[in-house]
Amino acid sequence: MAPVATRYFSLICKKAYLINYSQTIGTGRSFLRSLSVSGLVLDVADEETHTGQKFEKDDYRLARFIGKTKQVNPNFGIKLIDEVPPEPKKERVVWCDGGGGPTGHPKVYINLDKPGNHACGYCGLRFTKEDHH
Repeated sequence: MAPVATRYFSLICKKAYLINYSQTIGTGRSFLRSLSVSGLVLDVADEETHTGQKFEKDDYRLARFIGKTKQVNPNFGIKLIDEVPPEPKKERVVWCDGGGGPTGHPKVYINLDKPGNHACGYCGLRFTKEDHH
């Protein structure tokens, strides 16, 4: 077993021990309960993230979601930036700094000589030349 898989398996075993221990303390009697790793992992609904990450049903990395739901933001940044219309410009060369300040990115210059939309390589904002023939 890989070291990471061993670590997750030991965490699951500790959780099972604590569940059984708490049941023993509460009533004075011991209740034995079987704990299946595959049963715990299969209960997790695995949603695809913005990077395309989706785990298989038997993947040990799903152990971190035992008893929890995986929270994935459905508003992927690439979809949101596609909703912004291209900004028309009269100049041949424009610059983009992502809004400037600490939340921006390094200033890049974009040549608008060729027809069509031209996107910033950092933030994806699009620019187009107004009077292009």
